[in-house]
Amino acid sequence: MVLAAPRWQNWAGNQDAAPLRVITPRSAEEVAEAVALATLDGLTVRMTGSGHSFTPVAVTTGVMLRPGGLRAVRAVDEAAGEVTVEAGCLLRDLNEHLHARGLALANMGDIQEQTVAGAIQTGTHGTGRDLGGIAAQVTALDMVLADGRLVSCSADHEPELFQAARIGLGALGVLTAVTFRVVPAFLLTAREEPMSWAEVIARLDELSSGNEHFEFYWFPHTDGCLTKRNNRSHGPARPLPRWRHQLDDEFLSNTVFGATCRLGQRYPAVIPAINGIAGKAVSARTYTDAAYRVFTSPRRVRFKEQEYAVPREHLAGALTAIRGLFARHDWRISFPIEVRVAPGDDAWLSTAYGRSTAYIAIHVFHTTPHEEYFREVEAVMAELGGRPHWGKLHTRDAAYLRGAYPRFADFVRLRDGLDPARRFGNPYLEQVLGS
Repeated sequence: MVLAAPRWQNWAGNQDAAPLRVITPRSAEEVAEAVALATLDGLTVRMTGSGHSFTPVAVTTGVMLRPGGLRAVRAVDEAAGEVTVEAGCLLRDLNEHLHARGLALANMGDIQEQTVAGAIQTGTHGTGRDLGGIAAQVTALDMVLADGRLVSCSADHEPELFQAARIGLGALGVLTAVTFRVVPAFLLTAREEPMSWAEVIARLDELSSGNEHFEFYWFPHTDGCLTKRNNRSHGPARPLPRWRHQLDDEFLSNTVFGATCRLGQRYPAVIPAINGIAGKAVSARTYTDAAYRVFTSPRRVRFKEQEYAVPREHLAGALTAIRGLFARHDWRISFPIEVRVAPGDDAWLSTAYGRSTAYIAIHVFHTTPHEEYFREVEAVMAELGGRPHWGKLHTRDAAYLRGAYPRFADFVRLRDGLDPARRFGNPYLEQVLGS
């Protein structure tokens, strides 16, 4: 068990913590020891991931557990199609390990810098016609409970705990290992091209049902969108040339975009013109590569984000309402709005629980005030029964969320039994789950 200086800040820089004790455990037993010591001292315990949540979900003034000592790939069972990794393993490292073994996760979000535990506990997802988020690919969990017990759960063993803890916000226990269902490694062909707002809205059903993975970005203050369609391919692999990757994904999407965000923050009036240029400058490209390389991309420009999940049938109406907000407000928003889709699933606190879902994500540069923009968009989402992403900024509370999740009361009941003293509590969990 390694103790470190008690300092922590998330990736975006909008959340920080000064816990009394910071520990980097190297085993499940050391996690249990840390929880037992915290209990003796009357302290709360939170495990961080890599800090990619925008909410204070990981913040604590008690004991903070860091994931760096729990990063091993424990076992790969190719016959069963499963891999077990420690909770602090980065998705990037898992992807590379699986690829070397001829395996892959079936679906991914758009970055791979999170820990596996952090990603599933906050409901990280990608886009998919038939495939759900990362938690939907979990088959078993190992965790430490508030009383210090080490337990394992799956659909067959402790099924209620499994369905709750897959997206558990760290409220039920500290994850120490995760078992994923994996598939043979596969190629995706990415087709990216600009489209107008009118065309995308008119073709939403066709594009989302006719592709395995579809998403698009709308550039605010313009009619320009960038669409992305990813579908399985028999090959051969035709990855982007290195120069094209460096130009598009590093230089334009990160270096230049970061510079324009800083310019727009200083001179907001130029943002609509910049977005117009960006929307017209986007060029079509098609390439075929290993799935995880297509699903994910580097994100080096720091931002703050809010994302809501709404019933899929309300997507066009929600987008139209959000565009109407821009007509009524003097906003200057440099970041594109991101839209994705997913099928329903059965994890109790999944934003896609029980319904076909569309995701709408809004962003601002990390030092830009976000309150009015996020508040107004959130009101639109709430009117449609939207569910906020657990790791992204929102103002919803337990009273609202109880009506949004059919199994919310079951989750709270389970939590009351496992952690009545709220050893794993913090103010964010009090907000979203109740005291």
